[in-house]
Amino acid sequence: MAIIRLACFAASVFATWAPRLYAYYSSCLESLLAHDSVLIRNFIGSVWAVVAYNFGPRTVTWRHRDFHNIPFGWCCITALGSFDYRRGGHLVLWDFGLVIQFPPGSTVLIPSAIVAHSNTSIARGERRYSITQFSAGGLFRWVDHGFQTEKYFFESLNEDELRAEKERQSQRWTQGLSQFSTLDELADL
Repeated sequence: MAIIRLACFAASVFATWAPRLYAYYSSCLESLLAHDSVLIRNFIGSVWAVVAYNFGPRTVTWRHRDFHNIPFGWCCITALGSFDYRRGGHLVLWDFGLVIQFPPGSTVLIPSAIVAHSNTSIARGERRYSITQFSAGGLFRWVDHGFQTEKYFFESLNEDELRAEKERQSQRWTQGLSQFSTLDELADL
């Protein structure tokens, strides 16, 4: 039950701080679930397609980017365990030069595909676990392409449709940025 509460809390944070991006994730996941009845949602109220449990017992990640995730998307990381967060287990956001205390029970949402991140080690005898929720970029493409691979999708297009699709793809970065909210927009909600 506690894991479900953590997952729903993270989804609520996502919906609060990035309502358009949350809606985009929700729409994609709902489409996937409607298209394939074998698929099961990880948690009621969550919009991420994947949950990963890192059982440690001393979970540490090296500097990396989650390049399979959607570039403008958010990944959710929750730290768990029993460790002195003042001395270890810090979240490192390399591109910003930030080292952030990240106590057990903390949750953060980051664009993990484009921001290099890691966490620092903890002391001997301490425990650190994490739960990560994310959705791979390929799932969004699968839905956008009518539940088929890019190969079959592009093969099915005529010349005009192909031109339109290439134009749409050239605008993907702008479309991604449009998913984010400004503080002024959030204040007006």
